[in-house]
Amino acid sequence: MDKKKQSEWKRHRFQILWAFLTNSYLVGFAKGKIYDGKLKNLCVPGLNCYSCPGALGSCPIGAMQAVIGSWNFRMAFYVAGFLIFVGALMGRFVCGWLCPFGLIQDFLHKIPFVKKISTFRGDWLLRKLKYVIFLVFVILLPMFVVDMLGQGAPYFCKLICPAGTLEGGIPLVLLNSAMRTAVGWLYAWKNVLLVVIVLLSVVIYRPFCKYICPLGAVYSVFNPIAAFRYRVDKEACTHCGACAKACKMQVDPSETPNHPECIRCGSCKKVCPTGAIYSGINCRKGSDTAVSSAEKTV
Repeated sequence: MDKKKQSEWKRHRFQILWAFLTNSYLVGFAKGKIYDGKLKNLCVPGLNCYSCPGALGSCPIGAMQAVIGSWNFRMAFYVAGFLIFVGALMGRFVCGWLCPFGLIQDFLHKIPFVKKISTFRGDWLLRKLKYVIFLVFVILLPMFVVDMLGQGAPYFCKLICPAGTLEGGIPLVLLNSAMRTAVGWLYAWKNVLLVVIVLLSVVIYRPFCKYICPLGAVYSVFNPIAAFRYRVDKEACTHCGACAKACKMQVDPSETPNHPECIRCGSCKKVCPTGAIYSGINCRKGSDTAVSSAEKTV
């Protein structure tokens, strides 16, 4: 196994471990019930469905929708502060290492197919859709489309989120006879959307992360300024293009190592023949590419 594949499986093992730790309420799967203990008041960094029978924490996107239209300002400030803190600390490192649905997409893309699609016309324009989804379904609709009590609904979770369908909807319906009799068009629609995402994930690397995920949209804003960042040694870089070719998110790390679409998977670092790409919390800030070998050792 070459170094790139070894690094990739190291990341996958960490993803699996994190997914298990945050979804380790195994009793929930046995009884078809959702954990409602005190840990559910805490958010986890990645997209992790609140309704998953095994989930111990809350998804920050689901939590944001639940409180943004209510009078519980303290909880709203907590969720917003959590997103800002995690984003400012790690950026989209969360997407690459701490999101269970990202792990599922990673594995789906490993399934052999006749032709994998890396990019297409309109790809980069379509990536703006996740920002629109965040604004409309996570912020505006829960804030302004409310019931008689002034409570908004979690519209993204309710109408779109395939992670919620896979982690929460399907297990609960399979394990709970009452829910099986109550499912309707919405459950059918969510399952169709999930199937589409699954099929696309085989052909396109992480389509949900690229085009739909509102959490990825939030963290991407922080990528260029996050404490954990990538740097390129301008003296060591030969501009061979190996890093850009290895990046499945279609980023050129030699030019923009902290691009909003970078999920910090580390593939670029492993293929760099001169070791010009490095990362860490203590990297000196400034121009993303204007780093000399002398500065790198400081």
